[in-house]
Amino acid sequence: MNVLKLGIPKGSLENNTVDLFKKAGWRISYDSRSYFPDIDDPEISCTLVRAQEMSRYIEDGHLDLGLTGIDWILENDSDVVAVQDLIYSKVSTRQARWVLVVREDSPYKSIEDMKGKHISTELVNFTKKYFAERKINVHVEFSWGATEAKVVEGLVDAIVEVTETGSTIKANKLRIIHDLMKTNTQLIANRAAWNDPWKRKKIEQIRTLLIGSLQAMDKVGIKLNVSKENLGKVMSLLPSLKAPTISSLYSEEWFAIESVIDTGIVRDLIPVLLEAGAQGIIEYPLNKVI
Repeated sequence: MNVLKLGIPKGSLENNTVDLFKKAGWRISYDSRSYFPDIDDPEISCTLVRAQEMSRYIEDGHLDLGLTGIDWILENDSDVVAVQDLIYSKVSTRQARWVLVVREDSPYKSIEDMKGKHISTELVNFTKKYFAERKINVHVEFSWGATEAKVVEGLVDAIVEVTETGSTIKANKLRIIHDLMKTNTQLIANRAAWNDPWKRKKIEQIRTLLIGSLQAMDKVGIKLNVSKENLGKVMSLLPSLKAPTISSLYSEEWFAIESVIDTGIVRDLIPVLLEAGAQGIIEYPLNKVI
């Protein structure tokens, strides 16, 4: 039997990835001591791999497909197929950024001020290359963790750290002086797997359903009934992906309307629909929008 080897990113992306696959139709289960999760698809095998290492294992063929950040693909300089960008934070659609950070009271104002200075980061290779391309000579060292503390305590002049909102940086009395890169999760594949007809078809199936699940995350379905007299008013208020579905009820004077709308507008839209004559409004969650 053909089997696609899928890498699940261990760490901060892990729970979101498992939840996303569940919405897409695959159930992944494992205990905290296992690095080989079970999945309810005999055509897929799973392995837990740190996001920082994912692209290397995919490039060398140990895995066929996996999810990791664009930042770690660039850090490892990996030759992989970028199948699909996946931005799937449940609380924000902002992309994470790798930023150059100094102490709040630091005299450094710009990236040029870093000449000859010491910088600590997990993203060593990318940072070295970034500064070298701008002909700024810096000393870059690998950080094993607690990166913010190193600049707070004066162990280094600056750090390159990932952030989404910048709130943790501000809370530690630090200051961003330069953005190096925006990053988000990407679905990537091994080139040989991508060129294999069976694996390519399986990868594209996974991509289609993951995208459908992502598109459904901030949307809901809505159903309602409206009289012929109020149909025009309700239709003018109701947004949709293309156009709402309308069908006649048993009574010729009433219609059923169904649509897909953004979650964020539901609380304001429903009272307005009621005022316009809508009745029997039902809101329901969506797993996929394809």
